[in-house]
Amino acid sequence: METHEVSLSNVLLPPESSLRNCLEVMHSTGFHNVFIVDSETKLVGVVTEGAIREALASGVDVDARAAGFAAEPSVLTSPDDSRSRVIDVMRAVGVSQAPVVDDRGRVVGLHASNGMIGVPRRDNWAVIIAGGFGKRLAPVTNSLPKPMVRIAGRPILEHLVLHLTGSGVRRIFLSVNYLGHMIKDHFGDGSKFGCSIEYLWDDEEQPLGTGGPLGLMWDSGLRPDEPILVLNGDLVTGFAVGKLFDAHAKSGAVATIAASEYHHEVPFGVIETEDDRLRRIAEKPVHTWPVNSGIYVLEPSLLPRVPTGRLFPITELFEQCLRRGETVGVWQMDDPWQDVGKPEELARARGQR
Repeated sequence: METHEVSLSNVLLPPESSLRNCLEVMHSTGFHNVFIVDSETKLVGVVTEGAIREALASGVDVDARAAGFAAEPSVLTSPDDSRSRVIDVMRAVGVSQAPVVDDRGRVVGLHASNGMIGVPRRDNWAVIIAGGFGKRLAPVTNSLPKPMVRIAGRPILEHLVLHLTGSGVRRIFLSVNYLGHMIKDHFGDGSKFGCSIEYLWDDEEQPLGTGGPLGLMWDSGLRPDEPILVLNGDLVTGFAVGKLFDAHAKSGAVATIAASEYHHEVPFGVIETEDDRLRRIAEKPVHTWPVNSGIYVLEPSLLPRVPTGRLFPITELFEQCLRRGETVGVWQMDDPWQDVGKPEELARARGQR
C-alpha cells in the first residue's frame, strides 16, 4: 500500500486494543509497527511485529492487550526535524517508521520510509530549477549536475524533494538540462520519495534560465489550480513551506519572494565624520540586507506570460508585474538558508569551514 493512502488514524490504536488488532493494522497497511496512544493521542509506546511474534510464540493469547507489549520507539522525532535527517537516523537504527511527537507528547505525524503520514496533502505544485551547469563548482560538476552534489550524505536536490514531501507537497516538477539523465535516473517517478515527479527538459543549446521552464509547463498543457512553488535546486534550507503559502494567500499578491538576511561585516573600523571632524569610529560594523533566496510562490495566471524558447530569468517576471502595478509580496524567511554555487559555499554547507 502506498504511504499516502494510509492515514495517521490507521496506525494509532488505543491502549485497550489487542494484539489481534495490531496484526490487522499491520496487514492492512503493510507496516511493521503500530503505535499505542491514549485518548489525547499522547504516545504510550510502539508495538512491533517482532514483539508480537515473540509473544505469540511464548503462548500469549492473540486477544491480549497490546499496551502490555508496547516499548519506547527507537526513533522519536519532533515537528521541526528535517525529513532527510530523520530518514538517515531511521536507516541507521533499522526502523521503517518514526512518530512525530509535539511538545505535549501527542503523535501528530509519522515518518515512513517512502513518505509522510499525518501531514495534510497540498494541492500546490512545486517546480525545482535543476538545470544549471554549475561551472563555478568545477571540477566537481564536470561529470555531475550541481543539484546532485552531496551534502550530509545525499544530493542537495534530494534534501529539497524530501523537505517538500514532508511539508505535504506531492506533485513536483524538476527542470533539468545539463546531465539531466543522472537526475532522472536517481529520482525516477518520485514514488520512492513519497511524491510524483515529472521532468521539464531544457535544450542544452538553449538554456531557459530560472523562469523559462515555467513556459514549458504552460506549453505542455499543465494548468495548476493553486499557487505554485518555484525554487532553485542548489539550496540548502528547511524553510517553512506552509508559512510561505499562508503569507502569499494573505497578501493578495500575484507573486511572493522569500527573502533571507545577508550579513556583511566590514573588516575595519568605519570612520564617521561631520565637517571634516571625527564623530565616532564604528569598529567592524555589520550591515544586513534582505536578499532573494531563490524561493517563490506564483499565481497560476502568471504562467502564460513566460516566453518559451529563450533565456528568461524569473526576476524579469517580477519586474513585469511591477510595471503592471501588480503586488509582489516579500516573505521574510527565518529558517536557515544557504545557496551552494561556489566552492567556499559548498565547503561551508559541508561543515568544512
